Amino acid sequence: MTLSFTEAKTRFPRSFTRSASKREAQLFNPLNDGLSFFSEGVSGEAVMLVHGMSGAPAEMRLVARQFSRMGYSVFAPLLAGHGRGEEALRRSRFEDWLESVSSAADWLASRSDSVFGAGICVGGKLALLASHMQSSPIQAVALYSPCFHYDGWNVPRYYAVLSPHIRWLKMIPFIDRLNFNETPSLGIKDERLRRMIAGMENEGVLSHFPARGLIEMNRLGHHLKRHLPAIMTPSLIIHSTEDDLSGPDHARYIAANLGGPRALHWLNDSYHMIHVDREHRQVAEYSARFFENNDAVRNQI
Repeated sequence: MTLSFTEAKTRFPRSFTRSASKREAQLFNPLNDGLSFFSEGVSGEAVMLVHGMSGAPAEMRLVARQFSRMGYSVFAPLLAGHGRGEEALRRSRFEDWLESVSSAADWLASRSDSVFGAGICVGGKLALLASHMQSSPIQAVALYSPCFHYDGWNVPRYYAVLSPHIRWLKMIPFIDRLNFNETPSLGIKDERLRRMIAGMENEGVLSHFPARGLIEMNRLGHHLKRHLPAIMTPSLIIHSTEDDLSGPDHARYIAANLGGPRALHWLNDSYHMIHVDREHRQVAEYSARFFENNDAVRNQI
């Protein structure tokens, strides 16, 4: 099913100003990186699943399985600078991550009738921005646990205070060489699923956050905030009331400032990583319902 909606009057300019032709998209093969994965469905519709900052495509497999069972083709691309250690991540910028997503969307569009985007935290923001690029094939987006800076109940107090100001702290020499450890929960409430994610370092997932990555996450957030009112892509925002890394105000901000159709859905039995936690099946179900009907159930806190 192809969604119809009001187009934005202006589109976020693609830094490379080109939209990949079908031939270019076919020549580009993101599966060559060894970490991205693609599963072909039967419906002609496809979902691009974007991992988070310091993550990797492997973390998207649980929610990908649910979409596959619904008939969707599923593609989880590797973001630039990810999956190759912390030095590679330090050298990358959010513009590189965004180009990864837009190129992946073009590649997926050459194999599908319809393309939808979904992503966790940074991945969701990238999918939303990519949908607003010139000639983007992304028709609707689901943002999982959106976050501009870490301020959840399980984040160390000092970091929750410093995080919103990291754009200024980056002026301090060598601060981008620092690493910040994950919280013990890894953003996952279910202990069994937490152990599964903890074992994914050999699949490209980092166990810590390089400060450079946090600086780029902050730059990305400011960039998105400037463009939110002009973005008309239908968007579903899913956030947990128990999110341990990202408070509910981030989801509310996007819902209040996004220019296009949007829906906000609250979960109640997951931490930050809702796409792998106890309610990952519901996350896929709500997303698919929104993609097909451009609607979602709204729960108030």
